[in-house]
Amino acid sequence: MAGIELTELSTVYPNGVRAVDSLDLSVRDGEFFALLGPSGCGKTTLLRTIAGLEQATSGTVSIGDADVTRAEPGRRRVAMVFQDYALFPHMTVAQNIAYPLRVRHASRAAQREAAARTSAGLGLAGLLERRPAQLSGGQQQRVALARAIAMEADVLLLDEPLSNLDARLRLEARTFLKRLQRDLGLTTVFVTHDQAEALALADRIAVMSQGRIRQLGSPKEVFQRPGDTFVANFIGSTPMNLLSGTVSGGLVEVAGARLKPPPGVSLADGAAVTAGIRPEYLHVSAAADGITGTVSIVENLGVTSLVTVECPGEALVGVTVPEGEEPSVGSTITAAPDPGRLLLYDGETDELVGEAKVAES
Repeated sequence: MAGIELTELSTVYPNGVRAVDSLDLSVRDGEFFALLGPSGCGKTTLLRTIAGLEQATSGTVSIGDADVTRAEPGRRRVAMVFQDYALFPHMTVAQNIAYPLRVRHASRAAQREAAARTSAGLGLAGLLERRPAQLSGGQQQRVALARAIAMEADVLLLDEPLSNLDARLRLEARTFLKRLQRDLGLTTVFVTHDQAEALALADRIAVMSQGRIRQLGSPKEVFQRPGDTFVANFIGSTPMNLLSGTVSGGLVEVAGARLKPPPGVSLADGAAVTAGIRPEYLHVSAAADGITGTVSIVENLGVTSLVTVECPGEALVGVTVPEGEEPSVGSTITAAPDPGRLLLYDGETDELVGEAKVAES
């Protein structure tokens, strides 16, 4: 196995677009690493540059101890699973799995053995004579994974491999992928725009925007303490509340409320800030030390409901409440942040106050 080291890496397209912009990144040996970001942020280009399918304009790509920046894809010992799986429609499952060995001119016996071995581990043993069109989306995904594993590569690259599956299959495939990566111990880089997938699968996450990394850290770090308002707004199944405020008398005036700043954070009076509070970290309070407003929408999410509250200054605040405790539309409630959960962002830089923007790798 091998880690990945990217140093001042840039990939610029002929039209001048800097898809990857002077990026530094270390992926540890055996790590399940997620590249997360909106469409067009450069994550797929970065993955393809690691694979050698896109040529780096500048900087270096190292896998293990080898500088592979100018190496052909076939010499990098990487396996890639594409978003559309890229299976050969005229080949059987067995032939698709064995294709990398066929390209290396391995014997037919070795090809058959590799197809049998990898298919058995992925629940495909009874499907070896079928063609891709005869398979479900989940089965096609497993064939693509089996082909990648048969290569016996040092690094596995996954380009949104779950995006073509329905909701139920995505959940099953997510669990399957996590178990497979753990059992194989392969260094894996996983590209997705779905933050739920990244939070569930990854050991660490890099959130990307415009070819650069905005924050790097564990799923817990990125979710609980986003380094700037971009990450705060992007991460989370329900968006973080981001409310403009001002510091006055040591307190944060926001949406008609006066809230205590986070422990250890001291700001000058008059400083402009953005208060960040996740709906999950707000609770309905009988006290008057929270944000008070009128309930306008109640959305049933199953075991919880998302309540939208209209507050002074035309602010909208989302609050997650347990099943059975939903307030009625039109009622007035006060929502207070759980202890230590209020975050403050600098009103000018949008960066988290009191903590480094990007966690050390």
